[in-house]
Amino acid sequence: MATLIAYFSRAGYNYVNGNIIPLKEGNTKIAAEKLHSLVGGDMFEIAQTQDYSDDYRECVAQAKKDYLEGVRPELKAYPENIEKYDRIYLGYPNYCGTMPVAVFAFLEKYGFTGKTILPFCTNEGSGMGKSERDIRNTCPDAILKEGLPLHGADVQNCDSQLKEWVERTKD
Repeated sequence: MATLIAYFSRAGYNYVNGNIIPLKEGNTKIAAEKLHSLVGGDMFEIAQTQDYSDDYRECVAQAKKDYLEGVRPELKAYPENIEKYDRIYLGYPNYCGTMPVAVFAFLEKYGFTGKTILPFCTNEGSGMGKSERDIRNTCPDAILKEGLPLHGADVQNCDSQLKEWVERTKD
């Protein structure tokens, strides 16, 4: 069974435990790398050709505007052969109570018919939001497994959460 870990992550200024602080690496990227050490497979970073502002508040405003307008940004790259993957671990931060629009663009490009999607979402208290419903609506012919919300501020210590989730969601 071939595995892909596709994730969207944002370094720079982020909201963490009530404060806006600079992060060298985005929380979702850290979680994706930890997950990779557990399940292997290929990794793919979902990234927009036009990044949002480094300023946290401007980023939030841009992301909200794009979400409300249904924007689907162009991505910097796409996986070469999505057909070879059976399991897609999909990571993203909670933006606007769901996924970033770049993740919507990624999902809409492929549809993932017959593939298993396992979402994990970094957040500062908003959990998975409505992202699981949005994945189901965007990829109705995929198999959606239970998602894993991860507290972004604690992502350095999420190894046991990831391990338990991987075990729970095995076929």
